[in-house]
Amino acid sequence: MEQGNRRKIDLATWPRTTIFNFFKEFTEPYHGVCLRLDCTEAFRFAKANQLSVFLTMVHCSLVASMRVQNFRTRIEGEDVWEYERINGGSAVGRPNGTIGFADYPFFEDIEEFVRAGSLEVERVKGRTDLERHPYTNLIRFSTLPWFDFTSISHARNFAFEDSAPKITFGKITESGGRRTLPISIHVHHALVDGLHVGEFVEALQDRFDHPSARFDPSA
Repeated sequence: MEQGNRRKIDLATWPRTTIFNFFKEFTEPYHGVCLRLDCTEAFRFAKANQLSVFLTMVHCSLVASMRVQNFRTRIEGEDVWEYERINGGSAVGRPNGTIGFADYPFFEDIEEFVRAGSLEVERVKGRTDLERHPYTNLIRFSTLPWFDFTSISHARNFAFEDSAPKITFGKITESGGRRTLPISIHVHHALVDGLHVGEFVEALQDRFDHPSARFDPSA
């Protein structure tokens, strides 16, 4: 993946600088929520088009993230950068019970994205190492399809600088003809507040309802 177009945020004029300086010094600056969203239309779209349900949800999440400026900002050293595009990355289960890490460059067309992502999943399944790329303009995804969780925590290396959001999907359940998906969202508080998580959730639900709508970053 490439870093893509980005702009450096001027901390001298950024309205968020005070709260940024406060939270970036925290030992654990991430905060998170777990909630449930209706994914019926996205699930139907994936099944009708023989697409990976997980990667369909990833694409919906990336589109939603690009509608919220704070989800496109990353800390790199002492600087803050705002990216135009955000890519995805996730853990991938391997046949031997271990995991690898896959990277999913963003494509505006959901079917193109999912098909390219599916090839990446198969590539990672065939390896035995852990590939880690140095890009920061991504969201880290994972999935726990075996159970319907209500809370979650993540392993972290506090010596490793990271400000990318972490999103986890759980087991999809059906009731009354509708399907819902448990989702956890963890974000760096120096960049993202609860207000911005709320904006992201609203954008994500809209995308779940209209998974194949034309991508419009200004929407």
